[in-house]
Amino acid sequence: MQKIENKLEELKKTKEEANISNDFELEGDALDDDELLQSTEPSVTSVGTHHCIVTENQIGVRIDKYLSDQFSDQSRSYLQKLVKDGQVLVNDKAIKSNYKLRKDDVVTLTIPQPVSLDIKAEPIPLDILYEDEDILIINKPKDMVVHPSAGHLTGTLVNGIMYHCKENLSGINGVLRPGIVHRIDKDTTGVLVVCKNDMAHAHISEQLKVHSITRKYNAIVYHNFTEDEGTVDAPIGRHPIDRKKMAVNERNGKHAVTHYRVLERLKGNRFTLVECQLETGRTHQIRVHMAKIQHPLLGDTTYGPKNQPYKLQGQCLHARVLGFIHPRTGKYMEFEAPLPDYFQKLLEELR
Repeated sequence: MQKIENKLEELKKTKEEANISNDFELEGDALDDDELLQSTEPSVTSVGTHHCIVTENQIGVRIDKYLSDQFSDQSRSYLQKLVKDGQVLVNDKAIKSNYKLRKDDVVTLTIPQPVSLDIKAEPIPLDILYEDEDILIINKPKDMVVHPSAGHLTGTLVNGIMYHCKENLSGINGVLRPGIVHRIDKDTTGVLVVCKNDMAHAHISEQLKVHSITRKYNAIVYHNFTEDEGTVDAPIGRHPIDRKKMAVNERNGKHAVTHYRVLERLKGNRFTLVECQLETGRTHQIRVHMAKIQHPLLGDTTYGPKNQPYKLQGQCLHARVLGFIHPRTGKYMEFEAPLPDYFQKLLEELR
C-alpha cells in the first residue's frame, strides 16, 4: 500500500510541475509509429510502461473504455488483450476489463515490444483489377486468408502482395498486415483494396469509419423473401456462449446495418440470390444478419444448417462492388469483381 501511495504522490507532483492533465506518461524509449481492422499490435511509439491517476470525472468508467479514451493511438481490442494478459494494473493489482474505476486509482499500463514474426514474400498469383502508385485492387479467391496470424504465416494475401509490391505497402496496421485496411473472410471471394502507402491507408480508413465506401455483395441464401428489399439494423458482437462466433447482441454489440434486395428467386423458391450492401462493416455481418432474418447463406455451416445440400467450401458470398474516393485524385472510383466460377455454376444449377 505504501508503494501505491508513494507512486501517487510522485505522479501528482510530476503532473503539477509539468502542468499537464490526466494523460499517460511514458517510461522508456519512444520509438517510431503503429482498424477497418482493429489492430492487435501496439503502436510502437507507445512501447513501455505508462502511469496515470483517475480523476473525479472518470469515476465509474470501465477500465477498457478509459484506456481507449486516454490512449487513442491503440485499438480497443489490443488494450483489452493487454488487460487479459495482466499488462494493466490498478493499484498494483491485475484487474478484468469490466473493472470500474475509483477516484485516485493508479493505473499502470505496460505495452511490450511487438513480437517479431518473419513474414516472407511469396510469388502467389494475384487477380489484379486495378493498380496505381497508391492503391491495389485485388479480386480475392476462395480459401485465401487475407493476412498472416500466429501459426498461419504463409499462403495469405499479404504474402502475395509483399512479393508484388516489394516495399511499397502501408505500415499502419503493423508487420502482420502491411497494406491491409479491411478484410473479407477466408471463404468469401471478391474485391479488396490494398494501400501502398500510409497516406492512402489513412484516407481509405477514414472513409470506412464514416461508412462512405460502397460495398455490395452477392449471396445465395436459403428460402424465399416475401418482400423484394429490406434492411437489417441489429448490433453485432461476440456470441454469448460460443466465443468463436458472432451474433446479434443487443447488450454488447456494435451498431450494424445491412441493406438487401432480391435479385433472383431460385430452385422453386427454395433459395434466393440477393445483393447485400453494407452500411457498416462488422465481423461476419452479412452472415449474421441474414441468419437473423431466417435466410442463412448457402454453404455457411457456422450460422446455417450443418447439413448442406450442395458440396460447397464455405458460404456462398462474393464481394462484387467496391467504391471510394481515390486518396490522391479526390475522384470517386468503383471496381467490380466478376462472380467466381463456382458461384456461376451453382446459379445455373439452381435456376
